Amino acid sequence: MAPIITLKYFVTFILAFVITLSNNSVQAQIASNDTSKLIQIISGNIMRQNQIDSATTLTTLAGNAKVRQGNTIISGDSIAVNLGTGVAEVFGNVHINDADSVHTYAQYLKYLGKERIAYLKKNVKLTDGKGTLTTNELEYNLSTGIAQYHNGGKVLNGKTILTSADAVYYSDTKDVYFKKFVHLTDPQYDIKADSLYYNTQFKEARFIAPTRIVTKDGGIINTSNGIYNLETRNAFFYDQTGYADSTRSASGKNMAYDEKTGVLQIEGNGKIVDSVNKVIALGDLILLDKFKNSFLATKKPVMIFYSEKDSTYIAADTLFSGLRVYDKVSKKTKIVQDSTLRNISIDSVANLNSPQQDSVRYFLAFHNVRIFNDSIQAVSDSLYYSTEDSVFRLFQSPVVWNGKSQLSGDTMYLFTKNRQPDKMYVFNNALAINEDLENIYNQGGGRTLHAFFEAGKINYIRLKGSPAESIFYAKDRDSAYIGMNRSSSDVIDVFFKNDEVVKILFVQEVNAVLYPMTQIPVDKKALKGFDWQDRRRPKNYLELFE
Repeated sequence: MAPIITLKYFVTFILAFVITLSNNSVQAQIASNDTSKLIQIISGNIMRQNQIDSATTLTTLAGNAKVRQGNTIISGDSIAVNLGTGVAEVFGNVHINDADSVHTYAQYLKYLGKERIAYLKKNVKLTDGKGTLTTNELEYNLSTGIAQYHNGGKVLNGKTILTSADAVYYSDTKDVYFKKFVHLTDPQYDIKADSLYYNTQFKEARFIAPTRIVTKDGGIINTSNGIYNLETRNAFFYDQTGYADSTRSASGKNMAYDEKTGVLQIEGNGKIVDSVNKVIALGDLILLDKFKNSFLATKKPVMIFYSEKDSTYIAADTLFSGLRVYDKVSKKTKIVQDSTLRNISIDSVANLNSPQQDSVRYFLAFHNVRIFNDSIQAVSDSLYYSTEDSVFRLFQSPVVWNGKSQLSGDTMYLFTKNRQPDKMYVFNNALAINEDLENIYNQGGGRTLHAFFEAGKINYIRLKGSPAESIFYAKDRDSAYIGMNRSSSDVIDVFFKNDEVVKILFVQEVNAVLYPMTQIPVDKKALKGFDWQDRRRPKNYLELFE
């Protein structure tokens, strides 16, 4: 039986032990003369020495067992160590203190001193002061500071929990590389991925594979490349990322999200779909404010009011959408508006005799506005549209085309039903032009103009002025031109059929002159402000994306 040495004879034993090792040329130093690789016995209530063969001596420690290698201290209930090969086994309450920076715990440890590799099993826990890794089997290389598990594990970092089948931990950078069935849970997010990098020091997750993120408020983000900082709550996504919640979706090449402000910035092929109002916004730069429920689109933006039959496309330099909220207590309208836009008084374009709603979505377009659908095409400087009354309000020299007719004025209100034109009001300097043949135009002008549509086509116009004026090319039964009738009246009614003027009625103070076709004075062929602007007319929706 091997001799048992108690603490009473500990000092004497150590001296004799060192002399014995020296005489037998057994070195506690491993591989070189570097003292950092020397395994030293620190303590043990009971120490036992077994001579396995002439070259192998096994030392066991029991009770308060501790050994040291450089700045690393290993302790446990019992330790068996071969000082010659530097291999140690530790049983029960294992603790590795690596330079007071990383602490590892387990119930079993096999330690290879030459390589400084620790194999730990059962209730393994590794902590670096920032995060805690737990698993049942862990390989930890103390030379490189790299630890890894392959049979499932978990990392806790504050309120954040990450689980996976495999993981690699880097102690120098505090990074953890998770692989296979990665799941991150946090008070704000639930994240699932095939692979994921996470930094316990900065609380930052880096997405490197297809990843699904579910936010606290029910939003879903699908990405394969990005970074999210759980401390600052800022996220950056690359390589085409998608976002969706119960009412809208968004996608783009690159995204940046500030969770504290609720602002999502999209750059490159940006797209927002408002499923409630059936609106799509496109642009190379889009700002979506989740808290204010608004968006701002720039860099060749296009907005689409989509429907099964006839979608409406709107392009401008800038597009914006927000909510207009009615406060029942103060009985006033409040507008949630982006600070980057100029102030606009919505009261000046309030809806006409429609019931007050709690909240109304509105849309604004600024500068170089162009509109296209199969029935109506238009241009203007700016636009306002509200879901409250479905009216397109066009400002600053708007022009609208319908079939062979062109309408213009200072301001226009286009009323729609089921996304189709229903009626139009034109205020100040109203002018209607109908192209009959090339260079032959029927015209009507006045202070105001009211147009009415049927099946997407103009069928009736009423002009009012002081006076209103018209130019009409009359035809006989064989559709041959008789002459040009230039008239004025307080009120002029113009009737259409199949895009052509078929009848004109005059009310009060009528003055009219009929000029034969060969005797029309040049200065009488056009009303004041006449400008056939077909060159500005969008010919198809694809033009709006250019």
